[in-house]
Amino acid sequence: MDKIFKKIAEELGIRETQVESTVRLIDEGNTIPFIARYRKEVTGNLSDEILRELGDRLTYLRNLETRKQEIIRLIEEQGKLTDELTIKITSTMVLSELEDIYRPYKPKKRTRATIAKERGLEPLANIIYVQTEKKDLYEIAKEYINEEKGVIDEEGAIQGALDIIAENIADNADYRKKIKSFCFREAIIASKATKENEKSPYEMYYDFKEGILKIPSHRILAINRGEKEEFLKVKIDKPDDKILGYLKKQIIINYKSQFNELLSTTIEDSYKRLIEPSIEREIRSDLTERSEEKAIKVFGKNAKQLLLQPPIKEMTVMGFDPAYRTGCKIAVIDKTGKLLDTVTVYPTEPQNDVIGATKILKNLIEKYNINMIAIGNGTASRESESFVSNMIKEIDKEIYYAIVSEAGASVYSASKLATEEYPDINVSLRGAISIARRLQDPLSELVKIDPKAIGVGQYQHDVNQKRLSESLTGVVEDAVNSVGVDVNTATPSLLSYVSGINGTIAKNIVKYRDENGELKNRKDLLKVPKLGPAAFKQCAGFIRIFNGNNPIEITAVHPESYEVAEKLLTKIGYCVENLNEKSKLDNLKRELSKVDINTLANELNVGTLTLKDIIEELSKPGRDPREDLPKPILRSDVLKFDDLQEGMELTGTVRNVIDFGAFVDIGVKHDGLVHISEMADKFIRNPSEVVSVGDIVKVKVIGIDKEKQKVSLSMKV
Repeated sequence: MDKIFKKIAEELGIRETQVESTVRLIDEGNTIPFIARYRKEVTGNLSDEILRELGDRLTYLRNLETRKQEIIRLIEEQGKLTDELTIKITSTMVLSELEDIYRPYKPKKRTRATIAKERGLEPLANIIYVQTEKKDLYEIAKEYINEEKGVIDEEGAIQGALDIIAENIADNADYRKKIKSFCFREAIIASKATKENEKSPYEMYYDFKEGILKIPSHRILAINRGEKEEFLKVKIDKPDDKILGYLKKQIIINYKSQFNELLSTTIEDSYKRLIEPSIEREIRSDLTERSEEKAIKVFGKNAKQLLLQPPIKEMTVMGFDPAYRTGCKIAVIDKTGKLLDTVTVYPTEPQNDVIGATKILKNLIEKYNINMIAIGNGTASRESESFVSNMIKEIDKEIYYAIVSEAGASVYSASKLATEEYPDINVSLRGAISIARRLQDPLSELVKIDPKAIGVGQYQHDVNQKRLSESLTGVVEDAVNSVGVDVNTATPSLLSYVSGINGTIAKNIVKYRDENGELKNRKDLLKVPKLGPAAFKQCAGFIRIFNGNNPIEITAVHPESYEVAEKLLTKIGYCVENLNEKSKLDNLKRELSKVDINTLANELNVGTLTLKDIIEELSKPGRDPREDLPKPILRSDVLKFDDLQEGMELTGTVRNVIDFGAFVDIGVKHDGLVHISEMADKFIRNPSEVVSVGDIVKVKVIGIDKEKQKVSLSMKV
């Protein structure tokens, strides 16, 4: 276990004691959000991202230890385990290297080498490999002729022995490790077109070469997809001469012996026939795994930023789901998210009923006092935007619209959850409801959708789906718990992501709420079936109860710290009830900012990090942390692609961040691309150093491709 702690500490750049303390908390059943928020003193203030990475590595290394013990047992059962081999197995910290060590002992299908061993040719193979025998090889080989076993002459005996040697070379873990290191330093990945004249998204890879040491992950995933779709042929060009030179140097002891030429040929055979194909598969697998891991991290980071977009509160919103032939679906949602009305209009092709649609929507706007329209960004989005822009110019009141990502809206519309929420509403209209609610409260709405369908990142359908799901579930949990959840209004979907609460408990909370009315304090949660003290400890701090019996419960202060919070308020001349009095909050915040944290922490017998968090929460009771983030761009007029000119400066919203740049919505049909080289005047390694999904940025148009409808942008304004 100490070895695991040390390894994780080295990888994450943290102290070994931090790893040990965190692992203890994880093993006790604490969730990552709980540990990150309420056990900062124990972990040394590790972030939720670091804690999740630590948890992933812990699982990997523990599985590795389990596999080591299994391999030791399997080799011991064969009677081939030595002290040296045991040390080699127990000291490795990489699964692929461990499997290479086990390779010679792994049961195989019948191969040329296993057949040769069955024919009794292993002693002859040892004689050739050791290279000390002076007696003529053909004379030695005569002793192994055995027609019953299929060895009919000296040539057959020698060939069988060489087959054994070739397989032994291929199974040598040290050789394989060295060959891989040569390849990762010097090998080149090369791709060619299967049909040179055929158009495809992979044309830049039709005659492509790049060193695998430097190739970025998005290119690996693009090449993989091109190969899968049969547009590309891919191979790894390896430093063959260097590899063969290394193997011969390791194996051939005496270049003047009678075995020299045979061994040299056998080494080449072993490399070409056995080592090279498997090494290529492993290198491709390693490259893919690394690239997928990078893509999953990018996806997770983008998804978290999208989930934490600030809500548009206190507004009645019209959701506008654009379409052509089937009409644009409209849903009106009140400020609490309640559905008020639905309708379908046909302002786009082929009907082009602009007059009829305008009349219907104007009536809805007047009837429900609508001041915000959320337009989905899918098919017919820009035509719908143009229609909405023209319509609101005719209305004598301030109305704005925003373009909202509708990724996953169709998935939600047809889901069991949507059917339960809106059993009497047509599937096609549910998408408009989701679009409106995404503008009102992105987090509450997006948690209803499989995180993979959120639509940020790159190549999310090509990566390991189990790993992606696990990672994104963690991302959603962190986002939900960082904001907190109003237990009296939250849906089961939202509640199920709260620390310590699973799907069953989430439904039980809603059922309890429906049967008994609003919860008045956090302890009421203990009355919910299957929510015991352990789950309560994990979830309580993330639950918010507005208009309840205890004003502290509109903050993230955990019940275990209520006493400290009350003593702190008393110390500065306030009480818990003051948290509900808006007139006193500014003065309270001012007094809290004057507190000497170190002195008071000692006095109250609490950690300084915990006390800081309590002070921060009491300074802004009930405040949504998302309020500090940039609000969505609200528009009242449309920008057409033909309006764009090079040099034009615009404000846009970052919709997606990928390895090579960011896509920015500037109000035209397709998002513009800011290449990584155009993000800053200084060199940056990763676009996420500069921008995040949802950021509002100033950009300059530096390139327009009218044929492909593509816009190149620069942030060097």
